[in-house]
Amino acid sequence: MNKDTMVIIFSGVFLCSVLISSISQILLKKSADRTYDSRLKEYLNPLVIVAYIMFFCSMMITMYCYRYVDVSAGPIFESAGYVFVGILGFIFLKEKFTVKKTIGMILILLGIVVFSFGGEIFNFISKMFA
Repeated sequence: MNKDTMVIIFSGVFLCSVLISSISQILLKKSADRTYDSRLKEYLNPLVIVAYIMFFCSMMITMYCYRYVDVSAGPIFESAGYVFVGILGFIFLKEKFTVKKTIGMILILLGIVVFSFGGEIFNFISKMFA
């Protein structure tokens, strides 16, 4: 496979890694909402253990993706985690979507799209008005 194809594939894998990390955050939040008999049970329960294992796997996947994805793209892809956590929080934690949250998520997604396609978007727009 050529380099461009590998970058596209591992960009998708990177986003999957961010999703895994977001799921682990939801699990930690669900665990934090419970009451435990002792501190030991609070930190050594199945939800917390699974969440930290998922987070560790996500981190390892992300580090591997950096072999193919440019370092400057990392923070851009990581910002998708805010969108994932917002959506997962709505689904699993019954959190509300406010207008500000929705606008923020749209802006994050637009930023990812603009970064991903870079100058190609601006070239397309300039050709439309030329």
